[in-house]
Amino acid sequence: MGEFLKARRAELTLGDVGLPESRQQRRVPGLRREEVALLAAISTATYTRLEQGRAQAAGPVLGKLAQVLRLSEDQRNYLFELAGKDVFHRRYRRARQTVQPYLQRLLNDLPAIPAFVLGRRTDILAWNEMAAALVTDFGQIPLKQRTYVRLLFTDPAMRTLYPDWENVARRAVAQLRTEAARTQGDPRMSTLVGELSTRDEQFRTWWAAEVVAGRGIGAKDLNHPVVGALTLDWDTLTSAADPEQHLIVWTAEPGSRSADSLRVLASWAAGNRLIRG
Repeated sequence: MGEFLKARRAELTLGDVGLPESRQQRRVPGLRREEVALLAAISTATYTRLEQGRAQAAGPVLGKLAQVLRLSEDQRNYLFELAGKDVFHRRYRRARQTVQPYLQRLLNDLPAIPAFVLGRRTDILAWNEMAAALVTDFGQIPLKQRTYVRLLFTDPAMRTLYPDWENVARRAVAQLRTEAARTQGDPRMSTLVGELSTRDEQFRTWWAAEVVAGRGIGAKDLNHPVVGALTLDWDTLTSAADPEQHLIVWTAEPGSRSADSLRVLASWAAGNRLIRG
């Protein structure tokens, strides 16, 4: 939590928080500890202990710090999750996730729409034939390595699939950072972050930036090796039975070139299935 607070105050200027700009050159960017403490109505000593990890913050103090540091909703949730360490340490001593049966049935009933289910750490729990045709054959990836963020950084084909790979990967790291706050004490999360930090300088840099993001909706451009350029809208549907399972669905604007390309991709995938059969 201290690292996150420090990183966030370094991003802000005096003007961002309504304080008069200083005419003197500052040795380091961002707000000083005493300025954050003043705005949060706590002592500098108290704030310093929070940032150094030597004190626990009550909910009202965290709420005030979230206001002072101009945190987004995702960042605020992340801050509160970091503050509840003892609660989350116990949660993840349990078996590997398996896809909810109704989500699997839903995947099976979406023959023309790419869809897959993400679990903790962006583990790929299940997918349909169109998702495999669009992204990669997830079934060929060893179970322990079948993690979406890992694929983004270790599979060269993913950098070709996403023309805007850097922004896609940055968002994935920010989402993983958010999840890490909920999965403290999870050894598989620690192993994943350690592996990617060692293997990839960009991951290491973006992870250290303490940027967080939630799941939602958006659009992605893709460059598929079979059907070429695509622009697809994606949405995230969270399971009510297990809020740590997310159905990701990709669709195309009706009548668009991308919609036509998805139909071609479905035919190609069906042809490959017949050949394998």
